[in-house]
Amino acid sequence: MPRLTSAAATHPGLVRAANEDAFHEGTYVLAVADGVGGLSAGDRASRLAVGALTALDEPRPYEQIEPLLRAAVETANQQIAEQLNADPAIGSAGTTLTALVFSDDHRALLAHVGDSRCYRLRAGQVDQLTTDDTFVQMLVELGAISAEQAHDHPQRSIVTRVLRGEPVEVYYAELLTEPSDRYLLCSDGLPAAAADDRIAAILTAEPDATRCADQLIEAALAGGGPDNVTVVVVDCAPLSD
Repeated sequence: MPRLTSAAATHPGLVRAANEDAFHEGTYVLAVADGVGGLSAGDRASRLAVGALTALDEPRPYEQIEPLLRAAVETANQQIAEQLNADPAIGSAGTTLTALVFSDDHRALLAHVGDSRCYRLRAGQVDQLTTDDTFVQMLVELGAISAEQAHDHPQRSIVTRVLRGEPVEVYYAELLTEPSDRYLLCSDGLPAAAADDRIAAILTAEPDATRCADQLIEAALAGGGPDNVTVVVVDCAPLSD
């Protein structure tokens, strides 16, 4: 499998008192979750989501990964349902989840629900590999507003799909990795505060994963830090290694 180097960083931002993001930075499994809900329920939901993936963090053939990842995501969703049933005072709880699970060859499986994101830097080109499950993204796809208008739309924080203990469609995609690929998983606190071209510039210019993660957090804070922000940067070893 490709040798991976990764780094993660998180910050509550400059507005919110608590950080309800969670992440996993493992050897084969990388994930970011952004919790939503009152009474610390979002924090618990996001930790349940990433916690359900930790058992997958070992080398496996790609063919084994998809059923295991689907089962882990369903387990997390069920655990959130059990949490809500056990404490009705919570009212509601949910979490986004964006995860990459690398196989023992040059493939990875992407899982995504919500508005956390996955970007890929390849040969100088940065692409967003996920689509936000949000109300404003739906408006963009319908042609009702532009992508630029979506960034400042008053309802941009409305998420249409999350893990919240109910049936939900989760997006899965097989990725063929290449040497020197770089992947970024992030909560929406990053794109909410830093423009895509700024994110792309940092991913492209900073070769060290740890410094890159730190600079992405700094960019979110420089943009006002309106939300919790979490980033996981993953580098595939280049051919020269």
